[in-house]
Amino acid sequence: MGWAIALHGGAGDIPRSMPPERREPREAALRHCLQIGVDAIKAGRSPLDVVELVVRELEDNPNFNAGKGSVLTSNGTVEMEACIMDGNTKNCGAVSGVTTVKNAISLARLVMEKTPHIYLGFAGAEAFAREQGIETVDSSYFITPENIERLKQAKEANRVQIDFTQPIPNVDDEASLLKGDSQIGTVGCVAVDSKGNLATATSTGGLVNKMAGRIGDTPIIGAGTYANSVCAVSATGKGEAIIRATVGRELAALMEYKGLSLSEAATHIIDECTPKRTTGLIAVSAKGEVTMPFNTVGMFRACATEDGYTEVGIWPNEPCD
Repeated sequence: MGWAIALHGGAGDIPRSMPPERREPREAALRHCLQIGVDAIKAGRSPLDVVELVVRELEDNPNFNAGKGSVLTSNGTVEMEACIMDGNTKNCGAVSGVTTVKNAISLARLVMEKTPHIYLGFAGAEAFAREQGIETVDSSYFITPENIERLKQAKEANRVQIDFTQPIPNVDDEASLLKGDSQIGTVGCVAVDSKGNLATATSTGGLVNKMAGRIGDTPIIGAGTYANSVCAVSATGKGEAIIRATVGRELAALMEYKGLSLSEAATHIIDECTPKRTTGLIAVSAKGEVTMPFNTVGMFRACATEDGYTEVGIWPNEPCD
């Protein structure tokens, strides 16, 4: 048994032809955030502190779909979501519809620690943030030129809603992959210390061009975010598909009740429980194992373990390191 940490910056139709000026800053951010997490866990910080610290850093990076880089709703506004969960106690907190909180993941932790509730949304979450004195910014802070363009592309494409109960057709021509939310995504982190304590945190701006008020998988306990005494999971991809498959809880249940290993359970979820091109996840077990499978074109991901293994990657079988 030893410590392990994994983080992601979203899964989706990430073309291998992504230009260096878009790819390299994201790879650098993954390495930077991984090192922050490794340093924190080596310093004896709790897994809960570690995942919050890493996700805050990812939220502050405009290259990912959370915090500063959150994608826009169909109204051109930002509605952020976040969730954090401690494995041993199953204590958790979640927020949705956040518009001015600089780091939604820290607000989610305050919901967990300072209220009798688990989930606050929209005006109630914003009021609680002001009451707690958490850092807020004008909503214009989150609206980047890149995401304004991304919303424009999505509207011009006039995309129909995908039926996530059906397989998504393969797309062979990378040049034809949809731009927009296909190229950046939700952020998350999972961690386990050398004593087997587990935690997970996930944060997102949601789906580009989403209806105002839409809630995805990130803040739903057992879907995009879940941790217990066995494992910790953070999912990314198409929220509706992840919710239908209850990805986080399903993975834990396969380990608890069928005796599957972390890797076996995660692979089953990705291969059998979610439609192709919809889902990625990161997970660690109480034994210090780590896995990062996905059925999308790519997933921004990184991990490290106490025994010295490190990986930073985007596409299948092609780690950056």
